[in-house]
Amino acid sequence: MRYAIAAALVASSALAAPAFAQDVNPALTGPRVGVIGGYDGIRPGSSEDSDIDGDDQTVDGFVYGVDAGYDVAIGGFVVGAELELSDSTGKVETDRRNPNTFGFGEVSTGRDIYLGARVGALATPNTLVYAKGGYTNARLNVLGGDGTTVLDENFELDGWRAGAGVEQAIGTNTYAKLEYRYSNYSNANFEFFDGATTSDFSIDTDRHQVVAGVGIRF
Repeated sequence: MRYAIAAALVASSALAAPAFAQDVNPALTGPRVGVIGGYDGIRPGSSEDSDIDGDDQTVDGFVYGVDAGYDVAIGGFVVGAELELSDSTGKVETDRRNPNTFGFGEVSTGRDIYLGARVGALATPNTLVYAKGGYTNARLNVLGGDGTTVLDENFELDGWRAGAGVEQAIGTNTYAKLEYRYSNYSNANFEFFDGATTSDFSIDTDRHQVVAGVGIRF
């Protein structure tokens, strides 16, 4: 009798093992591509004084881009890798007409490349709650001048990103998501128009983003 019960338990476990994969909506696993858009805010980090007369120096804008990834169901989780290319409308301008000083007339946020991974758990068969993290390389476009000389170059920023979100399957091959991401950039170099770059130097720059996205699975 004991052996019959044990055999029944083993059999039931074997049958239950693939049940999770069967319960996951196909729109939450496999290869995917999508578009994202939302809020983007970048500013000096906590080690830098970013306030002038009490004004917050965050550069706000709209972030937009495309992403791609691949997700698989493993045990009770969904894990995957993802790649994202985005840009932003963020821009700050100052008066650079004083001929006695050379100052930044415009700093705008440029393209951002992200490569990372994510892991999530199903809140329902159609709803995935996940955390993510990885590497980010961003660009700041800098325009400066002293009334005679104009400089239009780029800062390349290296850092890491962490975030969390919710993804909802829509049908069998489409999905929608909402996520928050925090990025910190700790290294940078200055890239000249002719392709030459300076050595890396330390920085402390924070970035906060809240984005929504939609996509399809293949």
